[in-house]
Amino acid sequence: MNYRSLVGWATVMAVVWSTATGFGAPASAADPPQGFSQNAPIGLTLERNKEILASALRVDLTRDYATLPLHRGTVQGLTVWYVITDVSDQRIARQLGLNFAPKLVNAPRDCPACVQEVTTSSPVLGRAPVEFQGTPDFSPTRTVIPGPDPTPFPPQAFTVGAEGGANYSPYVRVIGNESVIYNAPIVATGDGPFDVTTHTDTHDRLLGIDTIRMTADALYVRAFANGEPVFYLSFESSDAFTSTLERITFVPALHDLPFQNGGGDPDSARASIFTFVNAQTGLELRPGPRGATDGPGRSQGLTHALSFDIATRDASVSDPALLDALRRGADVSNILDVAPTNLLARDRREYSPAWDLNVGVYTDEAVALGLNDLKTDANTVRMLAAQGYITAPGGLPLGSSNTEINCPVLGFPNAPPLGPRIPPPGD
Repeated sequence: MNYRSLVGWATVMAVVWSTATGFGAPASAADPPQGFSQNAPIGLTLERNKEILASALRVDLTRDYATLPLHRGTVQGLTVWYVITDVSDQRIARQLGLNFAPKLVNAPRDCPACVQEVTTSSPVLGRAPVEFQGTPDFSPTRTVIPGPDPTPFPPQAFTVGAEGGANYSPYVRVIGNESVIYNAPIVATGDGPFDVTTHTDTHDRLLGIDTIRMTADALYVRAFANGEPVFYLSFESSDAFTSTLERITFVPALHDLPFQNGGGDPDSARASIFTFVNAQTGLELRPGPRGATDGPGRSQGLTHALSFDIATRDASVSDPALLDALRRGADVSNILDVAPTNLLARDRREYSPAWDLNVGVYTDEAVALGLNDLKTDANTVRMLAAQGYITAPGGLPLGSSNTEINCPVLGFPNAPPLGPRIPPPGD
C-alpha cells in the first residue's frame, strides 16, 4: 500500500470510528476530515507493571515505540501537537501519570530561555487549549556522513533534522502556576496529514500520530540504568551532533540549562548520563522477544552507533530493517545515573529528564585490556575513570560535555533499576 493509499484509508477509518463512538457528527461526502489516523503497527506489548511512565498507553517491543497521549496547542495560529512526560510537582505527576522530576523546578534558574511560558485556562497543562510561545521547525533534512572505516566517529559531515525556533523549549510553565515545570515537547505541526516517513512536519522519532484518538507513537531508545536495561524517550538536545545522531530536535538554548556537572546537586536541573567515543562495536545477533538487553556482542557509544548504515536513514515503519537494528541495540545505549524506580528517596529525587552528557574515552591501556566492553552502571564508569582507564576527550578528567539531552525514562524489559550496584569512588 503506498503512502497516498494509506492516508486515504486512514481518513475513511477515522471518520467511521468518530461516528461509531459518538465523538463526531455523521459524516457526509461534503464534510471535511475530522483528523488523521496514521498509527504504527502493533506488535508485542510490554507489561503495564514494567512501564515507568504510567501515562504511556502501551509500549511496543517489536518496533521499539511507545504510544503516548497527544495534546493539541497553537503557536500564533499554527496548530502544534505535544506530549507530556515529566513534571516537577509530585501531586500532578500522580494525577496525570507522569514521571516526578523535582529537579525540573530549577530549569528557569539563571536561564529564562530554558523554559517557555504557555497560556491556558487550566492551571494543569493539557486540560485546556494551550498557546505556546515557540515551536520546532521539522522541515530541514537530516543527514549524516560517517567517517571512513574503521573510525566512523567523528562524522565527515552532518545536518540536523529539526531545530527549535525562537522561544521554543520543551520545558514549560503555565502562566498563573509558574512554580510547576512540565516536560512537554512538541512532536508535530500543522493539521495533517502528517509526514511520518521523512518527517518534514513531525519529530524525527515519531512513527505514528492519530489526531482523532489523540495518540502519538514515539520511537524509544534502549539504554541502561543501575545495571539494568531500560527504555527512554528522546526529544531534544542542546548539541547539534547529538541531535542528529539521536534523531531529535536541536535546541541550542538548552546549553545554558542549569548547570554543567549538575548531577548529584539538588540545585541543578540536570542528572548525569554517560556515553563513550571508542567502545567496542556490535549487536546482539539473537535477541529475545523483548529485544536487546546486555547480550554478547552488544556495545554502546558514538563509534558503535555510527558503524551501522542505519545511522544515515530516517526512522519510519517503512524501514523495518532500521527498526530491527535498533531493537538489537544499534542505538548509543547510554548509561543513566538514576531512575524513578530507585529504592532510595535521595536517588529518586535526583531523576530528571534533562540529562547532562558525560563523554568517555577509553585509554589505549584500557582498550588493550578489553575494558572498553559494554558498561551498564554509572558507578562502574566512575570507578574506571578514577583508576585512569577513562578520560574525557583530549585526556581531560571525565566530566560534563555541557550537552543537555531531554530523555524521559519510559520503562524496563526485565527488572526495575533499584539503585547503583556499587558505591561511587570515594564513598
